[in-house]
Amino acid sequence: MVEELTAAKVAAKVKARPDDVLLLDVREPYERDLAKIEPSLHIPMRDVPERLEEIPRDREIVVYCHGGARSAMIAGFLESRGYRNVANLTGGIDAWSRTVDPKVPRYD
Repeated sequence: MVEELTAAKVAAKVKARPDDVLLLDVREPYERDLAKIEPSLHIPMRDVPERLEEIPRDREIVVYCHGGARSAMIAGFLESRGYRNVANLTGGIDAWSRTVDPKVPRYD
C-alpha cells in the first residue's frame, strides 16, 4: 500500500532533507508549463516505465500530479518495481498550491 502524504508533510520533509527527497512530477508537459514544484523531476506518467533508470532508488520518492490519482498509480507501479521508499502527494499540486505555496498557480 502506497503511503499518502499531505502537502504540509512533504514540504517539511523537503525542507529538512532536501537531498534525500525527490519530487517526481508525472503530469503532462502542458500542465508543468502551467505550474510546478521545484526542484522536481518531470517524467510524464506514460513515460515512467521506459525511464525508470532516471528515478533513483536511494532517495525517498514523492510522486505528484494535479489531484493525486495519477501519482498514486505511479507510486504503486514504482513499488511493484522494487522501489522501497515511495509516497503519493495527497491532493497533488493543487493541495500544494492551497496549503503550502500559494505562488504556485492553480488550474483546472
